[in-house]
Amino acid sequence: MNNNNNFSNSSTPFYGKQEFPGKPIYVGNNPVPNQQMAANYSTELPMEQSYIENILRLNKGKKARVHMTFPDSTEWRDLEFNGIIEQSGRDHIILSEPNTGTWQLLFMIYVDYVSFDEPINYSPEFYPNN
Repeated sequence: MNNNNNFSNSSTPFYGKQEFPGKPIYVGNNPVPNQQMAANYSTELPMEQSYIENILRLNKGKKARVHMTFPDSTEWRDLEFNGIIEQSGRDHIILSEPNTGTWQLLFMIYVDYVSFDEPINYSPEFYPNN
């Protein structure tokens, strides 16, 4: 069988090369870096972006109402959960209700929106507190 792709017939396979293949693209007179060039430009860690879990982390300790929809349920389709934001991750929110002692682990996939009775702490760049 004759295979004409560069990966199997090359004397140096693609996965063995140390450089990213291709040339940089130019915008004006400045090259837009490829992966190899980008590694040499910065020694700082990249800033995290403003995602929902980061916004919720900035508002940890505040009372919130989490509005959720469960599309596969006929009995519990739309629900509102009230409590203090304890933790937030990529796929979950943990709320506590001090009056009842209830703790709830809510899955982010079902969240429609979150409402607060006070101003929301927000930053387009997220800097963790720890």
